[in-house]
Amino acid sequence: MYHGTAHTVGAHIDTDAIIPARFLVTTDPDELGANCMEGLEAGWIKKVKKGDIMVAGENFGCGSSREHAPVALLGAGIPVVIAHSYARIFYRNGFNMGLVLLEIGDDISKIHDGDELKVDADTGIIENVTTGTTIQCKPVPPFMQGILDKGGLIPYVQDRLAERA
Repeated sequence: MYHGTAHTVGAHIDTDAIIPARFLVTTDPDELGANCMEGLEAGWIKKVKKGDIMVAGENFGCGSSREHAPVALLGAGIPVVIAHSYARIFYRNGFNMGLVLLEIGDDISKIHDGDELKVDADTGIIENVTTGTTIQCKPVPPFMQGILDKGGLIPYVQDRLAERA
């Protein structure tokens, strides 16, 4: 269960807006997180506290396939992104890095900047505490939840290999 404040961004937010290329000199999640969304709005990260939730329009994460983008979001303290839809490569990279991604289509209009949200990725239930609205989306499939539970694809695979040894 996730509980945090919604931070909304528009449609077609590309990976260069999430983490501009000039900050790709590191893979450290904290450093990337400190510069998260700098390509969209200077100082955006100052609005965010650990556990807050990103809410985006269509095609979130379009552009390059940089894995730094989901790492920057996680480093910023954002454990979950709710979007109308995702760019396919970002969607896969997000889960591979351990970032929860939920897709809700047009129901995105039911969430506004600053709303308090409770998110249950296992059931796909998003509760907008501010408005009293509940949104049902597809829950994270169990096999992908297993990847998230381990913190991403690499720890998941390492764990699976250790089980077989």
